[in-house]
Amino acid sequence: MTALDTLWLTEAIRLREEQAGPLDDQEANRRARQQGGDLAARVQHRALWLAERDGLLPALRHWKQGARLSVMLLAVLVIFSGAGLAFAALGNGPVNVFWALGSLLGLNWILLLGWLSGLLLAGEHTASLGRLWMWLSARLARDANAVHLGPALVVLLQRQRLNRWVLGALVNGLWLLALGSALVILLLLLATRRYGFVWETTILGPDTFVAMTRGLGALPALLGFSVPDVDTIRASGDSVLAVDSARQAWAGWLVGVLMVFGIVPRLLLALACWGRWRLGRKRLQLDLSLPGHAELREPLMPSSERLGVNDSAPAQLHEVPAPLAGATTGGALLVGLELDDQQPWPPALPATVGDAGVLDSRESRRRLLDQLARYPAARLAIACDPRRSPDRGSLGLIAELARSAGHTRIWLLPAPAGQQLDAERLDDWHQALARLGLDVVASLPLTWLETGNDQAS
Repeated sequence: MTALDTLWLTEAIRLREEQAGPLDDQEANRRARQQGGDLAARVQHRALWLAERDGLLPALRHWKQGARLSVMLLAVLVIFSGAGLAFAALGNGPVNVFWALGSLLGLNWILLLGWLSGLLLAGEHTASLGRLWMWLSARLARDANAVHLGPALVVLLQRQRLNRWVLGALVNGLWLLALGSALVILLLLLATRRYGFVWETTILGPDTFVAMTRGLGALPALLGFSVPDVDTIRASGDSVLAVDSARQAWAGWLVGVLMVFGIVPRLLLALACWGRWRLGRKRLQLDLSLPGHAELREPLMPSSERLGVNDSAPAQLHEVPAPLAGATTGGALLVGLELDDQQPWPPALPATVGDAGVLDSRESRRRLLDQLARYPAARLAIACDPRRSPDRGSLGLIAELARSAGHTRIWLLPAPAGQQLDAERLDDWHQALARLGLDVVASLPLTWLETGNDQAS
């Protein structure tokens, strides 16, 4: 999990809560407070826990897999498109050099100038290839939980204006791949077939084509590419020259212009955009002033904590005299879940096992969960009354308590004297607890609570 992934998921959680309302985040807030750190760190810890609970982590992996697959699909598309440019440029008959040049670089130059003007004048410009990539990434993710990931990434990157750089690197990289493909096919065609070169005009004079050819060939000539001389250029305006040196000069000129005015600019721009993206990504941070983050200050940074007051661990939970300090360093804890007066409580416990009482109210649950978030028990036994149905709320609380302890067992209490347990309801309990992966016992596991083993030493 990279820092960008963490910020991305945090922004996705914020957007989800902004659109659908606050999530059930009590346990997430407790765990974030337990992790400590400043508010930004706690907001991210909270978001990561919620993302894992609600399935956003696998959705993120699916989205990234879709993004990589969409890049590969676009790469295949532009490779074939580049090859098509080369075939269209040379054709089957005599090659009109400026038509060939226009076929190879015309669309590239138009879109490049549009991208640069949008970048310089408007400050933001999303190329069509970039929009296509975002759309394909979302479509290929095929995960209902990924609906907020695409917008979250856009919003996150816009804060540092990084959209233009990451999409610029992608778009210029794809154009570089297309022009590279065109160059390879162009060289293969020139190496295996004999082409004649000509230029044609009705209203322009020969001097214009001489100046254009020499001007475009000046930079390639510095790199060693051949440029037709003036006599060859003039003669090519009348007919196709059958001289091999003329063909080679025009072929070298065409390849050199493609390299210098097509491939090199795209390469430099792709590297520049990638460098700006890498630098900007390091400066990305959480904006705590946004709606959704500002409201988390009090739940994650309680006033007493922000003032520097940290209460020491209480000696007991729920007004029980048994000290729980041992439970935080390898000790044990017993708690009852919504027990009525027919179930005697507490049972006889040794001094090494703490009694957390009976959880029968929202306040009692919150107090115990807050305590366990700070001082988790090594072993936790939860006593449940199997005469009640295993509803979703009770199972959720059991799972939350189990996550706050090293090992957990569920004690299904026997029926009070004169009563019998419903076999079907008891089976429902066993099935529900099995789905949670928790061990079920029929009697109080005192030996296990004391020693961690089922047999006394």
